[in-house]
Amino acid sequence: MKLTRRELAAVVSATAVAAAQTEPRAPVPADELQIARNRLTANGDLLAQQEVPMATEPAFQFKA
Repeated sequence: MKLTRRELAAVVSATAVAAAQTEPRAPVPADELQIARNRLTANGDLLAQQEVPMATEPAFQFKA
């Protein structure tokens, strides 16, 4: 199968266009901010559900 340079260029550009259309688009910065806030809230809720006894000491000492 022989391809001319023009035919080869058409095939290559068509595959590049097809690949560009299938890539997921990056979220808008405002959406990224909302996603980060939602993730932070969800993580805070998960941490609030954990029970830690009062006798538990931190792994380091607080010094003033």
